Amino acid sequence: MKQYLRLFDFTQKVNYKTEVLAGLTVAMTMIPESLSFAILAGFPPLVGLYAAFIMGLVTAVFGGRPGMVSGGAGATVIVLIALMQSSGLEYVFAAVALAGVLQILVGVFKLGKFIRLVPQPVMFGFVNGLAIIIFMSQLEQFKTMVNGKLVWLSGSPLYIMLALVMLTIGIVLFFPKITKAVPASLVAIIVVFGLVLGLGIETKTVADIASVSGGFPPFHIPNITLSLATLKLIFPYALIMASVGLTEGLLTLNLVDEMTGTKGNGNKECIAQGSANILNGFFFGMGGCPMIAQTLVNLSAGSRVRLSGIIAALTILVIILFGAPIIEQVPMAALVGVMVMVAIGTFEWISIRIINKMPRQDIFVGVLVAVITVLLHNLALAVLIGVIISALVFAWESAKRIRAKKYLDANGVKHYEIYGPLFFASTTAFAEKFDVFEDPNEVIIDFRESKIADMSAIDAVNKITERYAKLGKKVHLRHLSSDCRRLLQNADSVIDINIIEDPTYKVAVD
Repeated sequence: MKQYLRLFDFTQKVNYKTEVLAGLTVAMTMIPESLSFAILAGFPPLVGLYAAFIMGLVTAVFGGRPGMVSGGAGATVIVLIALMQSSGLEYVFAAVALAGVLQILVGVFKLGKFIRLVPQPVMFGFVNGLAIIIFMSQLEQFKTMVNGKLVWLSGSPLYIMLALVMLTIGIVLFFPKITKAVPASLVAIIVVFGLVLGLGIETKTVADIASVSGGFPPFHIPNITLSLATLKLIFPYALIMASVGLTEGLLTLNLVDEMTGTKGNGNKECIAQGSANILNGFFFGMGGCPMIAQTLVNLSAGSRVRLSGIIAALTILVIILFGAPIIEQVPMAALVGVMVMVAIGTFEWISIRIINKMPRQDIFVGVLVAVITVLLHNLALAVLIGVIISALVFAWESAKRIRAKKYLDANGVKHYEIYGPLFFASTTAFAEKFDVFEDPNEVIIDFRESKIADMSAIDAVNKITERYAKLGKKVHLRHLSSDCRRLLQNADSVIDINIIEDPTYKVAVD
C-alpha cells in the first residue's frame, strides 16, 4: 500500500541490525519535531525531549502493537498551549497526568473498539490531512531568525538548504535499489551530515532550534492547589488531550494494521498511552501520543518488532545525557528531506485515483476532514465531524429505503408488509405508506422484513394505531423481533391499548 512498507515482511524472524538502525533513524527524526513543538507551546525544550523518551519507551514496551512510535506529538501539545499561557507549566503537568488516567479508563473499559465507527472516507481525509501537515511543517525550517522575527531564507542559504534537502530525498529514493540492509533514511542523514561537516558548509542545524543537553528526567510532583477549582480548570484540557491522543493513536494503529496485514490491540494501546502520560506528568514531560510520521519512518526502515521503538527512546535519552554536541550539528536539511518523503508516503494516493468512483458524499467527507485537519491541526475534531456527517448521510440513505407492500387477503383484511428499518429518520416515510381512511376495518402491519429501532419508531407505530383506533378499526402487529417487543413493553404508556391482540394472527411473535 505504501512503497516504504514493501521493504519488510512481518512474517520474517527478527533482524536485530535492522531494528537498531530503524530505532536510530526514528530518534533522529523525533528530536527536532519534539523540540519544535515544545518551543511552540512555550515549554522548556527539554520538556519535549523528556516526553519523547518517556512516551517512546513505555508504549514500545507495553503498547498495543509493534512498530508504532509515540512521542511528544504536536496534536496533543497544541491542546495545552492555552493552559500554559493562562496557568503555567505546573498545571500543564497536572493536566497531562489526568489525561493519562482518562486514557487508562478507556482501555480498562475496552472502549477502544469504537474506532471501528470511523468510516474509510474519514480515514482517507485524516491521513491525507496529516500528510499535508507533515509536509507544511517542514517549510518552517526554511525560515531563520532576523532581529527577533522569523523570515524566509534567501540567496545562498536558501539554495544550500534546497540542495541538501533534494540530496536527502534522492538518497532515500534510490539507495534501496543498491541495498536494503541499511535504512535509506539513516544513510541519507549520515551522508548529508558528513558532507556538511567535511566541506564546512554553512547551513541550519539542530542547534539552531534549541539545546538538547540535560540530565535524566527528574521526578516532580506538580505544584498545584488541590481543589475542586483546580480540577474544573484542568479537566477540560485533560479530556481533550486524552481524546486527541487516543483518536490519533487508534487511527494510527488502525492504519498500520491495514498496511501490514496484522492486528493490534487498541485497548492495550490506550492503557500504555495513559501510563506514559501519567509518568510524563510526574517526570517533567509534556505528554504525547503515537506519531504517524515517525511510525512510518520506523516501518519503512524495516522494523517489525518492539525493539526499534525501545532503541529510539534510549537513543534520545543517551543524546540528552551525552550526545548533544554531536546531534546539535546534524543539518536540518537532512531531517527535512526524510520527513518530506514520509509525507509523500503517508498520503493515500489511491484516494485520488478512485475519487471518480466514490459517492459524492464520501468525497465531501474525505475532503472536509482533510481541510479541518490542515487548518485547525485538530485531528479529534476533524474525525468527529467526519463521523457525524457520515452517520447522518447513512441515516438519510437508510430512511429512504423503507417501503411497504400492500394487499387485501380473501377475508378482506388489509396487509402492510414493511421493508427496511423503522427509526427516527424513516418515521415520516413510514406514516405516508398507510391509507387510514380507505382501509377496511381490520389491518395487519407485518414487520418480518423490518425492525423497530428506537423511541421515534415506537411513537410512529403509536400514532398509526391511534389514527386507526379513532375510526374504530383494528390494527395487528406481526413478526416483531424479541428486541422490538422489549421496546414496546418498555413503552406501554405510549402504546397503551392501541395494539390489539388477535388469536388468528398471533400478534408480536417471531
